[in-house]
Amino acid sequence: MAGKIEQNDTICALATSTGGAIAVIRISGKDSFEIMNRIFSKDILDAKPNTIHFGRIFAPSIPASQIEIVDEVLVSIFRAPHSYTGEDSVEISCHGSEYIVKRILELLIQNGCRQAEPGEFTQRAFLNGKMDLSQAEAVADLIAASNKATHKIALSQLRGDFSSELSLLREQLLKLTSLLELELDFSDHEDLEFADRTELLQLAQTIDNRIVRLAQSFETGQALKHGIPVAIVGKTNVGKSTLLNRLLKDDRAIVSDVHGTTRDTVEDTMLLNGITFRIIDTAGIRQTDDTVERIGIDRTYQAIEKAKIILWVIDENPTIAEIDDIRHRAEGKALITIWNKADIHSYPLDTKLDAIVISAKNSENIETLEHAIYSAANIPEYNENDVIVTSARHYEALSHAHQNLLRVLDGLHSSLSGDLLAEDLRLVLSDLSDITGGAITPQETLNNIFSHFCVGK
Repeated sequence: MAGKIEQNDTICALATSTGGAIAVIRISGKDSFEIMNRIFSKDILDAKPNTIHFGRIFAPSIPASQIEIVDEVLVSIFRAPHSYTGEDSVEISCHGSEYIVKRILELLIQNGCRQAEPGEFTQRAFLNGKMDLSQAEAVADLIAASNKATHKIALSQLRGDFSSELSLLREQLLKLTSLLELELDFSDHEDLEFADRTELLQLAQTIDNRIVRLAQSFETGQALKHGIPVAIVGKTNVGKSTLLNRLLKDDRAIVSDVHGTTRDTVEDTMLLNGITFRIIDTAGIRQTDDTVERIGIDRTYQAIEKAKIILWVIDENPTIAEIDDIRHRAEGKALITIWNKADIHSYPLDTKLDAIVISAKNSENIETLEHAIYSAANIPEYNENDVIVTSARHYEALSHAHQNLLRVLDGLHSSLSGDLLAEDLRLVLSDLSDITGGAITPQETLNNIFSHFCVGK
């Protein structure tokens, strides 16, 4: 965010996209009601919270007969701390005219507001304790959600499912740390044992298992968030571009009987069961002296490397060498062989390939192919309460936490001293706190000790 944000000022900004019939302008800060009162036809200074008021926005003028009426609007009142930002807030619902929106923002700024920086409303919500850092990031993900899956994940994170999971891990880690701190504080009392190493080892292993599972969900999260790459490959003129158009249900690629028509990759997206797939049509693979076509073929091989699923389109029996080559290039990926042009070619019974027979031209068996593509994506079953990690920042923090916990586990196995173990545990707590933005303080450890493990009361 550019510049230093002053928390004492009042900010305003358009909260909706431009071009719609209705626009919403948001105001937040201690002077929200006073500023709004200067340009609104009704007095809202003593208005009850969570109420909506109909009136006119006007530009004050002398003489009064020349007052400019800008628009008829609805004004929603939110009083701190019960607002999105935790501050006094106003939302103006006006007509979506570019002129009206611009004029209202000008009047607000003239009367004491400042234009909000990108993300500043959500930043204030975070700073005022309305949400943690992971929830704040989920706001942007929810806005950018392009399919059912990413919408569900972002909504889950926004309502705090990920935060709750981390909070539980944090409590368990605090218990571990507190036990070790007690062991250090009462080390001169040989008859007192606070930290059963077997119990600590079991608890640390349970925590690490959960952190590893969360980190492993990142691969699924990335696929759901950015789309699963699917490369359509094969020789020239086997119908790859026609297949792309059928899958996308649009004439996205040029179709021609001329060999080598597609000389570069063509990419677009489609949805299957709420999941985004990035379909990449590639240049036909063949021997050629054409420099431009050769570049396209090289990019075909690059697309194969990046793809998770490969659709190998054929219209005649491939040679053993061709089969070996595609299997080698598709190693570690899902390979779906497609026998195209079933409308003009008979399917060869002697082929040893397990192929899906289609006619891309006549849209025959495309639905079967779509089911195969979705199955090949191998998306694990999850419900709305499951936590799926989609942020690289969160994945990095979880990975660091896992590495630090491995040292704790090694230390517990080798009877390492409690002070060294406690230090590694504090690093794990710090790693998890990086995700939510809430640091663990020494006072929290002390409070945990005295509330759960108080000696002699």
